[in-house]
Amino acid sequence: MQKSESRYLKVKRFIMDGIRTGQWKSGQQVPSENELVKLCSVSRMTARRALEELDSEGILVRVRGKGSYVAEEKHQSSLLEIKNIKTEITEQGFKHKASLLEMSEIPATVQLAELFGLAEGATLFHSIIVHYQNEEPVQVEERFINPAIAKDYLNQDFKSITPNEYLTHIAPVTEAEHVIEAIVPEKQYFNLLQLEQDEAILLLTRTTWSFEHAVSFAKLYHPGKRYRLQSRFTPKS
Repeated sequence: MQKSESRYLKVKRFIMDGIRTGQWKSGQQVPSENELVKLCSVSRMTARRALEELDSEGILVRVRGKGSYVAEEKHQSSLLEIKNIKTEITEQGFKHKASLLEMSEIPATVQLAELFGLAEGATLFHSIIVHYQNEEPVQVEERFINPAIAKDYLNQDFKSITPNEYLTHIAPVTEAEHVIEAIVPEKQYFNLLQLEQDEAILLLTRTTWSFEHAVSFAKLYHPGKRYRLQSRFTPKS
């Protein structure tokens, strides 16, 4: 039983890796059952199971008599849209500016290693950026990145684009988790956001996945008096 499950997961991983790397883009056809039998050295039943599961997960669309195609990309969670801070600011008519404080490699903690599926102490990419709205700081973004997904992360110019824009481009978001809480953070965040010690800070923790891979874990600090989260959604019937 374990051997069969391993084989069908191998087929799913083969297809998802091809989608992630751009080998097959939205609307393009992926290999057929017969082709997957040869490419992955599995039975036709195993290949069919992998394609059916990817279809039920919304990653593929199966067309009877024609084959399986990559579904259209979706970049929005069910409740809260994943919109980068630059877009939020400019859509309100303000000017956005970013100040890069850190771009480095760090060893993964136990918790982060588990999230990214890495060994404890393995290399992660780490960045800290302050985002400004008309010269006023509105977000401190601390982000931890899976280097297997974003190999060139540390070489990006995050003064002209945001990490959100870059990561969404190379690894479409298929799943996201948000946790929102009011906190009393370390003193450095009060200083970076130019706050008084008794002011509230809103922390949005965001984890994103692209298919089966965890891509990013971000801690987004906002001044409570100068930031509001808002969402609107329509339940599915």
